[in-house]
Amino acid sequence: MQFKDKIVLITGASRGIWKATALEFAKEWAKVVVNYFSSENEALFVVNEIKKLWTEAIAIKCDVSEEIEVQKMVKKIMDTFGKIDILVNNAWIVFDVAFFERTVEQFKRTLNVNLVWTFLCSKYVSQEMLKNNWGKIINISSTNAMEDFSPEAIDYDTSKAGIAILTRDLAKQLAPKIQVNAVAPWWVNTDMNKDLPNDFVQEEIEKIYAKRFAEPVEIANVVLFLASDKASFINWSIIKVDWWK
Repeated sequence: MQFKDKIVLITGASRGIWKATALEFAKEWAKVVVNYFSSENEALFVVNEIKKLWTEAIAIKCDVSEEIEVQKMVKKIMDTFGKIDILVNNAWIVFDVAFFERTVEQFKRTLNVNLVWTFLCSKYVSQEMLKNNWGKIINISSTNAMEDFSPEAIDYDTSKAGIAILTRDLAKQLAPKIQVNAVAPWWVNTDMNKDLPNDFVQEEIEKIYAKRFAEPVEIANVVLFLASDKASFINWSIIKVDWWK
């Protein structure tokens, strides 16, 4: 019950890792806001699963790359719960397109959804957190922002590197009342990755120390740690989960 009565906003929480994260917060009695853009049925399913755990949850549709929509989402949360304690910035997209075939529109869209939304949600949510002199922001970067890279996803890599720098700057800007950290996952066993070619999967598994993809709950556990009092002296850290040789 370490998050009893805490209000948690998770962007893009209707499936995969972030569905698992929402459920793990709920198991610790947090009240969860499930943000989604297009997956309404999935978001409502997550809300219903959370309610089975005897805590509260709502789903809010919002394109987090649009400032007005983010403002409306934050207002709705404040009207419903009166505060926001924890923000998990997760929503993202990726276009796997060769460099010379990538369009400016694709590049801009990726930056808007992956990077601009992190700025927007952090800006408007942190304003509310500061009123209570406490808050936790956990951004989701990627190992693609560090030693690994994917030239066919150059806009994704760029956006995730930007999130790493934004995490650093936000940590300084919002200290000491709000802690800002990030998690950088690598391959995770989600529906999005289930159709990857088997040969490719085996090549990637050979690079991973654990010799398997991570499970969604294993990423969720790291997010919950950073959001907890156990991480009360951690700021501007990026935890890589997992790693490769």
